[in-house]
Amino acid sequence: MGSPVRTFIGEHFRRFNAAALVDAARAYERHLDAGGRMMVTLAGAMSTAELGRSLAEMIRQGKVHAITCTGANLEEDVFNLVAHEHYVRVPEYRDLTPADEQALLGRGLNRVTDTCIPEEEAMRRMEHVLLERWKRADRDSERKLPHEFFFEALRDGSLESSYQADPANSWLLAAAQADLPIIVPGWEDSTLGNIFAARCVDGSISTPTLMRSGVEYMIDLVSWYRETAPKNSVGFFQIGGGIAGDFPICAVPLIRQDLEDDVPLWGYFCQISDSTTSYGSYSGAVPNEKITWEKLSAETPRFIIESDASIVAPLIFAWVLGW
Repeated sequence: MGSPVRTFIGEHFRRFNAAALVDAARAYERHLDAGGRMMVTLAGAMSTAELGRSLAEMIRQGKVHAITCTGANLEEDVFNLVAHEHYVRVPEYRDLTPADEQALLGRGLNRVTDTCIPEEEAMRRMEHVLLERWKRADRDSERKLPHEFFFEALRDGSLESSYQADPANSWLLAAAQADLPIIVPGWEDSTLGNIFAARCVDGSISTPTLMRSGVEYMIDLVSWYRETAPKNSVGFFQIGGGIAGDFPICAVPLIRQDLEDDVPLWGYFCQISDSTTSYGSYSGAVPNEKITWEKLSAETPRFIIESDASIVAPLIFAWVLGW
């Protein structure tokens, strides 16, 4: 008997975006079967959507080999891990008045669509954990990338007593355990990025440059790609748009055009997006446009699924995992 999710998808997902989902999932599988590697990029609020419930297992089974994410997705996976019981769901969020929103703020609840992240239990708890590490790095003149401070806190066990969600569902914990390459462009555009800047302003941290930068993330990504792609074709699975996708995909033309190193192009491309193709939108651009920027070739398997990523991504991951 076949796996339930694959059987259901194979039977019912026949046309339109459903068919594109199946095509992308099968091509993802073929890419891995041929020895390929896969970069997954996370935009939006995928961690708050608890995508880790499937993504963590993808990491554990070696079906994801690098992740690029926004600072929000980096931190929100851990917020959920340590404060899950304090999250508040607001299914009627479309009916909220400005006064209702103000009342949520008064309760220390920060809303993301239908889900509220608790300020004290999530954000301030992680501030205390990371501030200790930031100050130590400041004293020791030690520079690290943003995600390395998270990895350190997850690996040393200091958060374990605070877990409120099943750690098996944390994609960042799985990534830390696998020592997965993580790229976080624009980390400053996150709650903890803002807090780090505030601590620099108030003098708690004297050396802002202890936090390695986005340029250094690009340098690390270029190094990883140059080492990996000549041996194993690297695919690009993009969830959402924005900097999480735009930043890492540029590594290939950087290497080929600016460093004049003839590395292979990305070997697979899929984007899940609800952006429309209009008015010069990068997030909504069709994959063919990337050929002109020397990111993909005319032969690259490429797919775009115009739908809700919180629905589509778990289904594709379930297909690849054989669930």
